[in-house]
Order: sequence, then C-alpha cells, then structure tokens
Amino acid sequence: MTVLLPTYIPLTYLVAALSFILALKGLSSPTTARLGNRVAAAGMLVAVAATFGDREVTGVPLIALGIVIGTAIGFAGARMVAMTAMPQMVAVFNGAGGGAAALVSTLEFARLNDASGLEFGPVLSALLGLMIGAVSFSGSAVAFGKLQGIIAPRAFKYAGQRIVTGALVAGMIGLALLLLAGALGRSGAAIGAPASIFAGVAAFALVFGIALVMPIGGADMPVVISLLNAYTGLAVAATGFVLGNQLLIVSGTLVGASGTILTRLMSRAMNRSLGNILFGAFGAATVTTAVAAGGDDRTVRATTVEDAAVLLAYARNVIIVPGYGLAVAQAQHQVHELATALEARGANVLYAIHPVAGRMPGHMNVLLAEANVPYEKLRDMEAINPEFPRADVALVVGANDVTNPAARTTPGSPIYGMPILDVDKAANVIVVKRSMKPGFAGIDNDLYVDPRTAMLFGDAKEVVGRLVAQVKAA
Repeated sequence: MTVLLPTYIPLTYLVAALSFILALKGLSSPTTARLGNRVAAAGMLVAVAATFGDREVTGVPLIALGIVIGTAIGFAGARMVAMTAMPQMVAVFNGAGGGAAALVSTLEFARLNDASGLEFGPVLSALLGLMIGAVSFSGSAVAFGKLQGIIAPRAFKYAGQRIVTGALVAGMIGLALLLLAGALGRSGAAIGAPASIFAGVAAFALVFGIALVMPIGGADMPVVISLLNAYTGLAVAATGFVLGNQLLIVSGTLVGASGTILTRLMSRAMNRSLGNILFGAFGAATVTTAVAAGGDDRTVRATTVEDAAVLLAYARNVIIVPGYGLAVAQAQHQVHELATALEARGANVLYAIHPVAGRMPGHMNVLLAEANVPYEKLRDMEAINPEFPRADVALVVGANDVTNPAARTTPGSPIYGMPILDVDKAANVIVVKRSMKPGFAGIDNDLYVDPRTAMLFGDAKEVVGRLVAQVKAA
C-alpha cells in the first residue's frame, strides 16, 4: 500500500480540486448551494485523509488533536452563531486562514534559514504568504471589530492618512526586496540577520492590514469582506508553493480568483472603484437631515399597523425590500408569513435584492432561504427595478442606503451614482424602521420624506408579525 501512496495522493488531490470547482458552481445558486457546500467539504475530507498517508508527514497525534479542536469550534460556531452575526464569523474565518498561511510561511522560512542557504524561489513564496496572510489576518480582525460594534463602524479619516499607508507599504516591500536580494546571493550574511528582516516584514504587514481597513466605513464592509477573502486565498496559494502542495495552490487560487471577481462585481454595483472604497473614507461625513438633503420643507409621514395592513391587503403587486434591519430583528420568517398571507389573497409578491444589502455578499439571500422563501421569488436589482412602477406597494424592511433616491438626484451626496433599488417609483411605499437614524453611509434617506412614503416605526419582527395578523383579519 505504501508503494502506491506517492501516486495515490496527487490523484486524490486532483479529485479534491475538481470537487472544489463543482462546489463553486453549486454555490452560484441558492437552490444548489447546500449541495455545493457538501461537495466541497467531502473533497477536503478526502484530501486531508490522503495527506496522512504521506510518509513524510510527522507529528500525526498533534495534527489530529488540532483537527479535533478545530472541528469542535467549527461545529459549535455553526450551531450557536446567529445569522445576524454571520458576517463577523466570515471575517473570523478569513482572518484565521490568512493567519495560518502567515504562520506556515514563517515556519518554512525558519527552516530554510537554518539550512545551507536561502533560495530566491522559496523565499519569494514565503514572503508572499507572510505579507498577504498577515494583511488578511489583521484586516479581518478590524472588520470583525467594526461589524461586532467593538470598533466604531464609521469611516476613520485623519490628516496624512495616505502618506502613512504608503509608508507602511514601502517599508514592507523594501524589507522584502532586501531579503530577496540576499537570497539571490544565496547567503543570509549578505543582508545581516534574515530572521529579523522577515520579522520586520511581518510587523509592517500586520500594521498595514489595520491601516487599510480602519478608514473604511460600515457601508463598504460587504466589499471589504469579499476582498479579504480573496487575500486569504492568495496567501494559501503562496503557502502551497512554499510547501510544494498542489492542492493548496489550486484551492487558494480558486478562492483568490472568485473573491476578486466578486469584489469587482460588488464595486461595480456601487458604481465606485475599488480604490475609492479602500481609500475614499466613505461615510466619514454625515448629512444631518433629510430635509437638508432634499432642499425643501418636506416632512416624514408616519402610519399605523392597521392602515398599512389595509393598504397591503388590497394590493395586487407587492415588492418586499429586505435590509440589514430585517437581519437584526430576525424578521425573515415573519416576512415570509406576510408574503404567504398576501398571496393567499391573490397578490403577486416579489423580493428585491440589492447586491450590497446587508453586511456580506448574499446576506439577504441566505436569510430568506433560511425562512424557506422560494428562490424564484427573489429578484436582483436589474430584474426588479422595472417592476417597481407597476407595484401597488413597496414594503421596505430595514433597508436604507440601497433605497435612497439621493443616489440619482443629489450630486453632492456621498452615494451619488450608486445604483439603487427604484423603490420611490412604486405607487405606495411602507418603510419599517426603528427610527430615523441614518444607515451605514451616515446620510439621511430622501425616500422617507417622499409624499408616497409612510413610515412604520418599531422592531421589524414585532411590526411585521402584527401586519400578518391584520392582513389575515382584513
């Protein structure tokens, strides 16, 4: 059996890599996402099992202990973490992957440094794994803090910000080039203490990750999470080159490529460049009142659950717009129940999904899938916007910035030019919201002072639950 292992392991890695590709295909649709996730997990399980068959693998008991501990933590996290906290959990996963890649690169560099001499190729791979992994680790830690409320979610802007960030990048790359120059000479002595320089690169990378994410406001966290996910994938791929492991190279490249594509798509959905998202300090300034944004004396019109229920009960076309407020209130089941009650009365109900609604890519899709909302009822922004002029009622549950008409009408607005859901084109708009507090962008919403809009204040779960009862009684 051991004679066949050198051939068997690469073939197993190939099967695992194919399973990852099939899993990505499955994850492209909520209807096949669960199967895709299982295929990826099965492929990884097979790959890990095959790796234990390698005769060069040592410390098996310690590795097994780590697997047991990690499995327990992962299982507990999957069961205990609420859907509203899933973006934070994704940030933790990103950070853990990047940190692991940085640690592996560090250990491999230490091994190389203790050997006969440093070689350019392995040192380059180790440096890439360290830099990208460390940036992903510290950046993900800041993203977690902002999402969890430990760090203020508003954009953090200060004088000389770009100079500081540029200096960190220059210091990191400068030390890396110095180390590579020594590796070209095949002698650590040419550059003094390689280990100290490597540690300096790590320090610069960790601080750069903090400096990169700290200025980014909460409104851009979905893009940041996607970008950090891409970073982690690239770090894992670099670690694969360090270890000579084909599966790490393939899987890391897949994650890096898919994360990069998703980041670009989300940036495009916001009509902003990635550079503007990373360095624009979006959300640092706040427009204090919707009246100021609208430039007139319009006022907010509040409504009651009873009046809103009557309007919904006799509507023929209803579009529900979910947002982060729905996630916070855990109102997805009540929203589905309301949609079912309206459909029982003959209404056509659709859901409008903005690409960056919530705090992570696909956040609203996951929440609604959890409530068993049929996938065919979900419409992305391009598909649903033509439907709003035909809608009798648009029910907005917790969404804010993605429904703000200022993105179309106010050139001075921070979100001007961002594609939004055309909620204001519906015949009637009902907004379920706790208060008039601005969204992540830090600006007030002109939709709330539109004459066709009625504000229904309160906790989304409680309010929508009352709406269900009133609609059924109508």
